[in-house]
Formats: sequence, C-alpha cells, structure tokens
Amino acid sequence: MDILFTHGPMLVIIAGVVGFFMAWGIGANDVANAMGTSVGSKALTIKQAIFIAMVFEFAGAYLAGGEVTSTIRKGIIDAAYFVDSPELLVFGMISALFAAATWLLVASILGWPVSTTHSIVGAIVGFAAVGVSADAVEWSKVGGIVGSWVITPLISGVIAFVIFNSAQKLIFDTDKPLEQAKRWVPLYMFLAGFILSLVTILKGLKHLDFDIAFGDGILYAAIVAIAVALIGKVYINRIKFDENATNKTHYANVEKVFAILMIITACAMAFAHGSNDVANAIGPLAAVVSIVGNEGKIAADSAIAWWILPLGGFGIVAGLALFGHKVIATIGQGITHLTPSRGFAAELAAASTVVIASGTGLPISTTQTLVGAVLGVGMARGIAAINLSVVRNIVVSWVITLPIGAGLSIMFFWMMQAVFT
Repeated sequence: MDILFTHGPMLVIIAGVVGFFMAWGIGANDVANAMGTSVGSKALTIKQAIFIAMVFEFAGAYLAGGEVTSTIRKGIIDAAYFVDSPELLVFGMISALFAAATWLLVASILGWPVSTTHSIVGAIVGFAAVGVSADAVEWSKVGGIVGSWVITPLISGVIAFVIFNSAQKLIFDTDKPLEQAKRWVPLYMFLAGFILSLVTILKGLKHLDFDIAFGDGILYAAIVAIAVALIGKVYINRIKFDENATNKTHYANVEKVFAILMIITACAMAFAHGSNDVANAIGPLAAVVSIVGNEGKIAADSAIAWWILPLGGFGIVAGLALFGHKVIATIGQGITHLTPSRGFAAELAAASTVVIASGTGLPISTTQTLVGAVLGVGMARGIAAINLSVVRNIVVSWVITLPIGAGLSIMFFWMMQAVFT
C-alpha cells in the first residue's frame, strides 16, 4: 500500500504513457484494417481515410466508449484477490498495456492484422494467473469472450454475404445496372445511416447523461437515416453518365456510385470501432487511475477521468496516420480483390456486427469481425477468389497473439515488481 502513496503519481504517468502507446498500436493495426477495405477498393485515398478516422474514431471513443471499457476493466479478473495488495493490480494493468502494445508494434511492422482484444485479454490473464493466482481470473467470462471471437466473424461473414448478393441481384445482374443503382443505393445509405446514428443515440448520448428510450432512439435514428438517404439520392441523381455506353462501362459507373456509399460505411465502421476497441487501451489505464486516486481502494464502479477517453482517441488517430499502411495493404488487397461494392458489403456487415456487440458491452475482436466480413464477400464469388495463404498467415497470427501477450505481460509484471518493491 505504501508503494501507491510513494509512487502513485509516477505510476499514473507511466500508465498514461503506455496507454497512449497501446492506443497508438490500435490505430496502427486495428484502425488500419478497419479502413483497409475503403483504401483497397480505391473508394478512399489513404489521406481521406485518415481524416475520416480522425473524426469518427475519436467521436466513437469519446461518446460511446464507456460501456465496453467497464467490461474490460472489471470483468476479466476478480478484484477480490487484489484488495490487500492493490499495487499488484496497478503493476499488472501497466504490464498488460505495455505487453499488448509491444506485440501490436511488431505485428504492424510485419503487416499482420492481429486482434487487439486478444492481445490485451491475453496480457491481463497472463499477469493475473501467473503473477497472482490462477483463481484470480474469471475464466467463465474469458470463455464467453473467446466464444464471441468465433461467433462474430461468422455473423459478419453471413451479413456480408447477404448484402453482397443482394447488390448483385438488385443491381449488377439487371439489364440496366446504373438505373437500378440509383434506385437501390439510397436504401443501403439508409441502412448505414441508421446503424451509425442508432449507436450514437443509444450509447453515446447515454454516456453523456442523456436518457433516451429504446423506441425513441429507433425513431430518431430512422429520421437521421432517411435524411442521409435523401441527400444521397439527390447527389446520385445529379451524376450524369452515358446511357448508351457498354455494360462494362455501366458496371464501372455503378462502382463509382458505391464508392460514394463507402464514405458513409467508412464513417460507420470508424465510429463503431472507436466505441468498441478504445476499451483495449483505456480500460487498464482507467483501473490504474481509479486505484491510485482512491488511495488503493478498488472501487466496484467509478467514473472514468475526463482525460482518459481523449487520450485513447488521440493515440488511435496517431497510430493510423504514422504506421497504418502495411496492415491496410494486407486487408485491402491481400485477402481478396475488392471493388467499392464488395468493400461496402464487408464494411457495413462488420460495422453492424461491432455495433451489436458493443451495445451489449462485450469486447469483441474488430479485426476478426472485419476479416470474417471480407471472407464472406470472397465466398460469395467462390473459394478461388480468396488468397488462402494470406488467410492462413492471418489465422496463425491470431493463434499466437494470446500466448505472446500473456508471456510479455508476465515478464513486464516481474520487472515492475523488481523496480518498485
């Protein structure tokens, strides 16, 4: 306990630095793969993707990041094992952040889209099980999280498969694809606008002490989505194309329409990702600040300090801007050939899945959700459309992420103990 009184401010500063490092790693790896479909399909340039991420990742992290943060911070380990020695929990959370961030840096250099959720959960489990006690880990909750990693890629893959096939049947397989695109694309815009606005209203405003009933939230989201669809319809109708051009030219023109639509889905994906995955960086940081601020007491529930969510948001944006290009190339070009229509299907499916999971407070892997969606689009075109060697490397990187995170965390935990005790 004396350690927290003597070194409390220093421990908070260290936690803030490694928390920012972790958020930087999320930006370099996770946000990069979230934007990879937009850049890979050439719907957005890398500069445009970074700008969108700056606005919507930060908004998602700040407005709607609180609920998932509480799950990471309090759900994986049993705080009762740290009541008599809260400094061990502080050491452990700092070690977990440093371990996960280090692995994300290595994976980003190699261009591997690994799971930040795998990384931080593995790191927390590692220090708690080996450094304290195996009983300190809530294994049932860890099992539930692991189960979500299997289920969510499957859900996103099925949603992407359905969306892509609907676009094929309603637009691309018709005699007048451009005319059908002008008819149906506003509906897809409505869906994207509805998803984005619903999570903002139900989660973001709730986080800011606004209490809106679920039914009212759906109504408001529908109004926003209708406005988005109408604006999109007006914009699309203004586009002039040669009606007498060849079918190949018509298909290219339809893809241009979907490229416009992908801007909306990119915004939705960025917001959904920010609301869900910011917890991986600031959850452990919030625990450290809470324990030090409460003089070693591990509160059952406590408010997140005002500066923590912005720190996570800034770190995520910095990581993407400075180091995201390699993972963007893997997701956008490596798994399967993406066009704007295929990228749209993958992004909207992944955003839908992440929003659903984020609303329940369950920290899923955005990486696996998006890869599942891209695979779903690829499967709609047949197994030959998928680069299986790239998929194999991605899966291998997922498998080794959890044990590597745990191993690094244990090492850093022992180092922290040696330095401060």
